[in-house]
Amino acid sequence: MALEDAKTQVDMAFTRDNPRGLSFENTFGGATSFLRRRYSKDLTGVDIAVTGIPFDQAVTNRPGTRLGPRAIREASAIQAFDPPYGWGYDPMSEFSIVDYGDVAFDYARVADFPEALTNHIRSILAGGAASIALGGDHYITYPILKAYAEKFGPLSLLQFDAHTDTWADDEPNRIDHGTMFYKAVKDGLIDPKRSVQVGIRTENPDTLGFNIIDAREVHETGPVAVAQKIRDILGDHPTYLTFDIDGLDPAFAAGTGTPVWGGLTSGQASIILRDIAGINLVGGDVVEVSPPFDTTGATAIAGAHIALELICLWGWTRR
Repeated sequence: MALEDAKTQVDMAFTRDNPRGLSFENTFGGATSFLRRRYSKDLTGVDIAVTGIPFDQAVTNRPGTRLGPRAIREASAIQAFDPPYGWGYDPMSEFSIVDYGDVAFDYARVADFPEALTNHIRSILAGGAASIALGGDHYITYPILKAYAEKFGPLSLLQFDAHTDTWADDEPNRIDHGTMFYKAVKDGLIDPKRSVQVGIRTENPDTLGFNIIDAREVHETGPVAVAQKIRDILGDHPTYLTFDIDGLDPAFAAGTGTPVWGGLTSGQASIILRDIAGINLVGGDVVEVSPPFDTTGATAIAGAHIALELICLWGWTRR
């Protein structure tokens, strides 16, 4: 059946008539959408809306993550043929998933961006879907959390990252990808006591009460033990998962703005993500993929795999 479908399927981003099911379109051709899902602004009956946030004007080092969503979509084409390995079910067939396109904003009016993004995510949540966002720099998580907290109340945050991103910043209008979780805690969007930061390997004297599993602990105790620790902390509290690609070691994700050695391997990350199945995930994002700094495409491939794992996690408790 797959071979027969491969002869006729093309541009499934536009021609797909069913939001469920695998795709067998040639990976090297056709219109690019995430996992070959249909592009749609109609959220009727949709479970998950994947959306791109091509914003990188909050970076402290190397830019380029505005190109991340496009690269992740392209990398995801090779994942559309088969159910994701190791999960025992196929979320692409069990759930209605669309590519909701990108957030619209005026790049020359940076101060207007946060509200534009919050409204964009509000529209997805109001339509009854969950969002999986493709960044973009890590600042984007803050406006997204505002929309989610409006619906769910203070959230647990599960953050994979080399940096805590909780450096103090009491200027509400500053847009910075290293201070937004300080703001999120101060704004009551997330509960740090019920939140976990994984893979941290940079100094920050004020952790604001977050539970931190640094990179060394992951290496020493192993991903299975780490996953259990995460589950114990999160419980069944509504959780938003943000995965900064620099949580991975630069050997596995060189294409990012602030790479730090000593990070997680792709294998460790995949085991942790699969072993936390059952958490109450309400939404998520993968951020800081900067294609210009990785000509191999490996970083975008990692981003695409992570985004699919987030979809699997969301669907695990809703099958």
